[in-house]
Amino acid sequence: MLKILVIEDDELIRETLLQLLESQNYRVIVAQNGRVGVQMALSEIPDLILCDVQMPELDGYEVLRTLRQNSLAATIPFIFLTAQAAKADFRRGMDLGGDDYLTKPFTKAELLGAISSRVSKRQTITHPLTVALQQAEARLTDLVNDSTIISALSPEKLALEALLRRALAQGEFQVYYQPQVDIATGQIIGAEALVRWQNPDRGIISPGEFIPLAEETGLIIPIGEWVLLSACAQAASWLEAGFSPFRVSVNLSARQLSDPQLKARIVQILETTGLEPSNLELEMTESALVENAAVAGATLNELKALGIRIAVDDFGTGYATLGYLKQFAFDSLKIDRIFVRNANDDSQNAAITTAVILLGHSLNMTVIAEGVETEAELNFLRQHQCDIMQGYLFSPPEPATTFERLLVADKHLCEAPLGIVSTGAIPFMPLAEREKSKNLSMSSLGIV
Repeated sequence: MLKILVIEDDELIRETLLQLLESQNYRVIVAQNGRVGVQMALSEIPDLILCDVQMPELDGYEVLRTLRQNSLAATIPFIFLTAQAAKADFRRGMDLGGDDYLTKPFTKAELLGAISSRVSKRQTITHPLTVALQQAEARLTDLVNDSTIISALSPEKLALEALLRRALAQGEFQVYYQPQVDIATGQIIGAEALVRWQNPDRGIISPGEFIPLAEETGLIIPIGEWVLLSACAQAASWLEAGFSPFRVSVNLSARQLSDPQLKARIVQILETTGLEPSNLELEMTESALVENAAVAGATLNELKALGIRIAVDDFGTGYATLGYLKQFAFDSLKIDRIFVRNANDDSQNAAITTAVILLGHSLNMTVIAEGVETEAELNFLRQHQCDIMQGYLFSPPEPATTFERLLVADKHLCEAPLGIVSTGAIPFMPLAEREKSKNLSMSSLGIV
């Protein structure tokens, strides 16, 4: 079903277009101004955009200019809707890359005709690409069936890579969001953005299966950029709707950290989506940092200078020494789920989790516990003043529409049981030096 984005600030016109297009079996999404329109275009990637010219915040020309500068939205057919009939206005829109220009008032036939024309033209342009893809897949099949080179080419990996490239071209990826919850207040204060691949034949393909291949082939660069773009656009939309405080966390891979264009890409995405740098947190694993220590150090310092928060993920499972925590000056430290699991009963996990919380707080970091699945684990984290939790106890990763229902319902963690007293610390911003136990030192925990 063709997906059309309508960007129109006049509510009556917007609703009229919505009803008309839905009656023609189009899937329609709407935005009430230019800024929201850009965010929706980048998160939804529609098949066609109908856009008013005179709008608050961003006019139609600026919307088009912004989208044409982004690789993911640059080719979306764009039709202006306007009451301005001057030739200069028409020429300005065409010079920016507009595909058509409808002057209000226009008839139903004129609108549907313009849409049909643009869709047909795009199909004509993309058909050779589709044929080329089919030919490449046919060639891949021939190679896989050639018994003399099967072992060298790793047919399974080649087949998955072909599927992966097609998934990028056909938009099979989705971004899911897992809530991050302030343990002290019980409020959702952010989310981790996680990529999911919905293959039409194989169903959901595990990230553990395709992410390593994406890293190996370099496809993680465009995939990662798309995830970051989608997550920033979605977070900006939620903040504009009044859900605050809210910060979105996005994972960076080792390959992305080595990309010399990483900072420029992130700056462009923030400018395009309108998301403030302070509402974005970038996560990376210890192993990714060690693999790219020299490059990563300079890049992360530049990103922090912009106001973006930096988190070290899966702490304790990689290869980093404590020196890296000082070298990179992280804002957040995430405790891996293997240490959180049964921390209330497992003495070793309890010791490690407690030590990591103390370490994070002593370095002025927010501490986030991953994989929290039971009330007992949550109570343990609450007792030891962990700041933020995420895990299936509160919610699994969900599509944006489902996650938004959690925000609308203002879902909270359950109250702390009697006998457990919260510190009342505000965890989501960088933490001030907090009170520490007088009788417990870092050295007594074996951390030097």
